[in-house]
Amino acid sequence: MNIDRFKQDHVAILTEVTELRKLIQAGVMQNADVIARKIVSISSTIKLHLAAEDRTLYPRLLDSGDHDIAQIGQVYQAEMGDIAAAYMEFARNWNIESKVSANPEGFKEEANNIFKNLHQRIQRENRSLYPLAERV
Repeated sequence: MNIDRFKQDHVAILTEVTELRKLIQAGVMQNADVIARKIVSISSTIKLHLAAEDRTLYPRLLDSGDHDIAQIGQVYQAEMGDIAAAYMEFARNWNIESKVSANPEGFKEEANNIFKNLHQRIQRENRSLYPLAERV
């Protein structure tokens, strides 16, 4: 299976997260509007990526004919559901400038947690899941 698009999506997501982190470090209050817009942008990229995985990657793994690969695909898909739900809640909470500027410390704490989890997930997919998918 060709997973180049998924890998490119990961690069794009991590690039956007890095840009967001720079904005946060430069000052949440001063950059609240840009931060909120960046969250909306990252959310769009993530939603498209997840939809593509659900349409092509996971079904392909489940139909691979290899019980172990299918089981790993199921585990990753279930885990991603929880991670995606947490991210989407984060995005709903912080997608408007006034929400970000009203609680900059709360935003920073939540952003650190959500992007740490997202980064770890992307690294796991790159190291473990995608090599399996390339064999299918």
